[in-house]
Amino acid sequence: MKTLNKEITIQIVLYEESSSLIIHCLENLKDFKIIIVDNKNNKKLRLMINNKFKIFKYILNNKNMGYSRAHNQASKYCQSEYLFIMNADCFIKKEDILKLLTTLKKNNNCVIVAPTTYDKSSNITYNGGPLPEKKNKANILNLEGDACVDSVLGCAMMIKKSDFENMQKFDENFFLFFSDDDLCKKIKINKKSIIQSFSAKAKHQHGQSKVRNELKKIFLRNFHYTFDEMYYYYKYYKSLHIYNKLKKKIFIYILKILINFLLLKFSKSIKYLSVVLAYYKFRGFINN
Repeated sequence: MKTLNKEITIQIVLYEESSSLIIHCLENLKDFKIIIVDNKNNKKLRLMINNKFKIFKYILNNKNMGYSRAHNQASKYCQSEYLFIMNADCFIKKEDILKLLTTLKKNNNCVIVAPTTYDKSSNITYNGGPLPEKKNKANILNLEGDACVDSVLGCAMMIKKSDFENMQKFDENFFLFFSDDDLCKKIKINKKSIIQSFSAKAKHQHGQSKVRNELKKIFLRNFHYTFDEMYYYYKYYKSLHIYNKLKKKIFIYILKILINFLLLKFSKSIKYLSVVLAYYKFRGFINN
C-alpha cells in the first residue's frame, strides 16, 4: 500500500452526488491516496466520508468551481508520480487501476491511459474515440485489445503528474464539458499518444447528471455545454461558426423564453434562457 501511495493519487470532484454512490465508488479505492474536491461545500458529507474512509485531502469549495478548476486544485496536493482522475459515478477495481499503470509505464510515448467502460448491464459504453471536430463521437469502439485514440472521457484517466503539468493541466475556461477533449488535443499536438486499455475495465453511469433539481440540471447542462463548445472551436480554429449560428436565433430564443414561461413550460423556458446567457457570456469573452 505504501508503494501504491507513492505511485498513484486518485482525485475525485464532487457536486451533488448521493452519498451511496460516493461510498460505492470509494469501496474499491481503499489502498490508494485519495483527494476529494467538493464543489457543493457539503460539510455533512465530508464528515460521513471521513468517518468511513481514509482520505488524504478533502477540500470544500464555497462555490461551484467547475470540473477543470477543481481538478487542477486537487492536483496541487498530489505527491505521487501518477494521477488517476475520475468521477464518483465511475466504479473501478484496484487490479484494473494497476493495469492502467502497467500500460502507461510500458508505453513511453503515451501520456494518458483510460479503461474500457461498461454500463450496469455489462454493455460496453463510449469512453474513447475521435476529437469533437470529427463529429462521430457516438460510435463505440469495438476493441479486441488496447487502442490508440484521439480522446478519452475525463471520467477515468491516468496521467503522470509531470505530464499533466507540462500540458498546462485542464484549461479552466472549460467549466464542465470539453476539458477532457482539450487536454487530449494538447497531447496530440505534442505528438504523444492516448490509449484506451481493453484489459482494464470500469463501470460508468454515463451521461447521468447528479443534480437533483430538474430545472437547475437543465440550466447547468445547456449553459455550460453551449459556452464550452463555442470556446473549444474558437481556441483551436478561431472559429465562430457556432456563435454566429446562435446569434441569428437569439431574438427567437428570447421570445421562446417568454412564451414558454407564460405557458408554464418552465423546463423549455430555462433551456432557452441558458443558451441565451451562454451566448452573451461568450460574446463578452471574445470582445475582451
